[in-house]
Amino acid sequence: MSTVVVGYVPKPEGEAALRAAVSEAKRREVTLVVVDSHRGGRDFDSDAADDAEASLTTVKALLEESGVDYEIRQLVRGYEPSEDLLSIAEASDAELLVIGLRRRSPVGKLILGSNAQRVLLDAHCPVLAVKGS
Repeated sequence: MSTVVVGYVPKPEGEAALRAAVSEAKRREVTLVVVDSHRGGRDFDSDAADDAEASLTTVKALLEESGVDYEIRQLVRGYEPSEDLLSIAEASDAELLVIGLRRRSPVGKLILGSNAQRVLLDAHCPVLAVKGS
């Protein structure tokens, strides 16, 4: 079964990616897989886990309201988010991968974020990159 996979972070670029992914999943009539990846380690304590769970509550409400079939995969494995996103997209037979990009300064535009760059270069399927508001 084909899917649309989206990388979610609780930031404007993650929200924009989620909205675009919901729209694409509806249009394509496929399941949406939301990937919420955290590196883990010392910085991912109980407070960070509570914050991540709270942001996913909001995501679940939006997905329920949208009417699309969905899965949410929250990962804390120590991998880079791009690794998690790419592996889930391939395992899910994704027909589209959606990521959010943040605005950058003129100098920052010369260098794309490392996670975004890896996804754009290594994905086995088309990638839709959307800007956060």
